[in-house]
Amino acid sequence: MSKKDKKKGKLKQKLTDKYRLVVLNEDTFEERFSLKLSRLNVFVLGGIFSILLIAVTSVIIAFTPIKEYIPGYSSTKLKADAVKLTFEADSLKQKLAILENYTKALKPVLTGEITSEQIDSLQVEARQITIDESELDASKEDSLFREKVDKITQFALLDNAKSNVKIVFFAPLKGTISQSFDANSKHFAVDIVAKTGTPIKAAADGTVIFSGWSAETGYVIILKHNKDFISVYKHNGNLLKQQGDFVKSGEVIASVGSTGELTTGPHLHFELWKGGYAINPTNFIDFK
Repeated sequence: MSKKDKKKGKLKQKLTDKYRLVVLNEDTFEERFSLKLSRLNVFVLGGIFSILLIAVTSVIIAFTPIKEYIPGYSSTKLKADAVKLTFEADSLKQKLAILENYTKALKPVLTGEITSEQIDSLQVEARQITIDESELDASKEDSLFREKVDKITQFALLDNAKSNVKIVFFAPLKGTISQSFDANSKHFAVDIVAKTGTPIKAAADGTVIFSGWSAETGYVIILKHNKDFISVYKHNGNLLKQQGDFVKSGEVIASVGSTGELTTGPHLHFELWKGGYAINPTNFIDFK
C-alpha cells in the first residue's frame, strides 16, 4: 500500500471518526445532553447553516427597508421624490415651450415689426370671408313669421325651469337639395347646393359645442339646442363662431364652401339629431 493511499485513508478516518459531545451539570456532573458528531457532519451542517443564513439575509435586504441603511442603496422616499421631480420637470418644460412660442409670436408686435393695421389685414386674409351684407338680414317672410311666433310664445309657462314650447327651425340655407336624407345608405343629412361664400345661418337658438376642422368633412360647426336637438353643418368654407358661443336663430355662423376629402362641390351638409338619433331635417325645415 502506497503512502498516498495511506494518507487518504487517514484523512477519511479523521473525517468519519465519531466524537461524543456531552453537556454535564457542573455541580452533579449529571449528563444533560449528548450528541454524536464527526468532522464531516460538522462541515456539512456548518455549510448548510451558512447557506441558509446567507439566503435569509439576502431576502431580508432585498424585500425590506433594511437595505436603505446599506451604503450604495437609495431610499424609497428618494426614488419617489425623483419620480415626482421628473414629472414636474417635464411639465415645466412643456409650459416653457408654450411660453417661448407665445413670446416669439408676440415679439414682432412689441418691437414694431408688425403694426395693428397689418394684423387686421392678416386676419381678414386668413378668413377670406366673402359675404354679401344684404343677405345677413332676415327676409320679410322670416321677420313676419318670427313676429307671429313671438306673439304666441311670449306668455308661455315654464315647467321645471324649462320651456315646453316646441322649437321652430329655420332653413340654414336656401337652395336645391342635391342629396336627400337616406337612412339605408347611412346618409343622415340633406345636401343643399349653393354658391361659395353664401352665408349659413343657425337653424335655431343654441350653443356652439364644436367648431373646427376634420380631414373628411372640412370645416365643421355643431350647435346644441333645447329639447335635446343638435344640428351639424359640414364642408363649410369659413367658420364665424367658436366653441362656447351662444347664437340666435338665423344668425350667420359660417359660409358655404367645399372643404374636406368627401366634398363634391360647394354645398352644405346639414344634419339634425334628437336624443342621439338622426332625423330627417325636411320634416322640420323647408329649404326651398
